Amino acid sequence: MNPGATAPLAGSLADIWVYLSATPLLGLTLTLLVYHGAFLFYQRCGFNPLANPVAVAVAVLAALLWATGTPYATYFEGAQFVHFLLGPATVALSVPLFEQLARLRQLWLPMLGALVVGTLAATVTAVGVGWALGASRATLASLAPKSVTSPVAMGISEKIGGLPSLTAVLVVGTGVTGAVCARFLFDALRIRDPIVRGFALGNAAHGIGTARAFQVSEEMGAFAGLAMGLTALFSAVVLPLLAGLLLRWV
Repeated sequence: MNPGATAPLAGSLADIWVYLSATPLLGLTLTLLVYHGAFLFYQRCGFNPLANPVAVAVAVLAALLWATGTPYATYFEGAQFVHFLLGPATVALSVPLFEQLARLRQLWLPMLGALVVGTLAATVTAVGVGWALGASRATLASLAPKSVTSPVAMGISEKIGGLPSLTAVLVVGTGVTGAVCARFLFDALRIRDPIVRGFALGNAAHGIGTARAFQVSEEMGAFAGLAMGLTALFSAVVLPLLAGLLLRWV
């Protein structure tokens, strides 16, 4: 290769980096590139849940921000566009769910029971384990909505005296853990029905679990999306009262 030809290319790349680092496009560009690389890695691993692209992308982005000394606020100026798209993406989940409307009418009662039990169990066990390990009151309040989708969970956390930023981290951790472990747990318990698997995954692991469910089948993903939405609605109404009682008791 001609060394003279590489110099203009290196200069162009340097100019691009200088421009991106001075604009909000840096966070958006990094997020898209890193996630794309993580998803390619996920494909190469045969879609093994242990190689979850969200977990890989978060780890790589965190390492990049730490290594370059980039403040999170600077990164989020650009990445917040991806955060904004969570709303439309959640609404879009209603499309595959509409195609399962007949099954939904048949199963509404057991799903309602699963919603209530699953949501309450997630809250009580999270607060109980945190209390047993000596967590502070603010940490317990941040733990309570860990199985709810991020925007709702952060609002609940703030209302009951938690730390919304800590809640956001716990929500992502819960989602990644659910997406990674769900298949092995369902297989161990011999749960084969895609509706049951999807609803449980959406209830316990919100958006990240729902994304994993859609990779398995559209039917499973539709009921995961339903569970995620209903869990957010139920939690927004009930969780502040339940968490308040638990925090007063502990």
